Amino acid sequence: MAITESDAAAGAATGARPDERPVPSIDGQPLVPQETTLALPETFETVEAERAHRKSKLAGALRIFGRFGFGEGVAGHITVRDPEFPDHFWVNPFGLSFRHVRVSDLILVNHSGDVVYGTRPVNRAAFVIHAAIHEARPDIVAAAHSHSPYGKAFSSLGIPLDPITQDACAFYGDHTVIATQGGAVVFEVEAGRELAAEFTTGKAAIHQNHGLFTVGETVDEATFWFVTMERSCQAQLAAMAAGTPQLIPDEYATYTRAQTGYPLAGWFQFQPLWQEITRTDPDLFD
Repeated sequence: MAITESDAAAGAATGARPDERPVPSIDGQPLVPQETTLALPETFETVEAERAHRKSKLAGALRIFGRFGFGEGVAGHITVRDPEFPDHFWVNPFGLSFRHVRVSDLILVNHSGDVVYGTRPVNRAAFVIHAAIHEARPDIVAAAHSHSPYGKAFSSLGIPLDPITQDACAFYGDHTVIATQGGAVVFEVEAGRELAAEFTTGKAAIHQNHGLFTVGETVDEATFWFVTMERSCQAQLAAMAAGTPQLIPDEYATYTRAQTGYPLAGWFQFQPLWQEITRTDPDLFD
């Protein structure tokens, strides 16, 4: 294509050579490739700063559970290890609505079930199961569980989540179905350990006749896995009600899990939820 006289004049005005087209711009910003940055998990110089961060994320995650309607009376909890005392974990107090949790409401519980920071009681089932999971899984920092509607319904089937959507592929070969203690309220320490003994790997477990458990290296990751697993259970139940879902082939499901199911991906996908809850519920930091 020939360069016209007007093109050459425009090029001179912008500094371009006569044989080049001028660089387009918007509001004085040249439309050329830019260097971009991606948010990554925070790092901390002190244990106090990391503790404050984990507690903030925990309070926000609990409010997100409330917003999604995951509350069922007093059931449900998210736990996170203390960065200084990893055999202790922060958790929501017994009987407080997910939607009202503030950082100042969180309690610290040791592995004997004693509340060592705070004055509210702990849900006994939260202690028994989560303490056992944290003990059995030194690789994880946070664990999430609630009696969410689709997780409860799906758990009654006693089957794993199928790779029928891209989202469900995050759990492909990376979750387990646990029948032990299924449907029973777990109050005894040994019963919790028996359950946790079947959840030594993977990001999630479907506890038969009970519901979903998810874990992660951060509160962010464990919470996002729970949210997306609940929705994947909903999608599979809907698909099964309509007909016979077609499974994604093993090769594609494995590839998709590798691209979307790793810890940093779970952390990153939580960030929009975190942005929303901190904008609408700033009192969670009280």
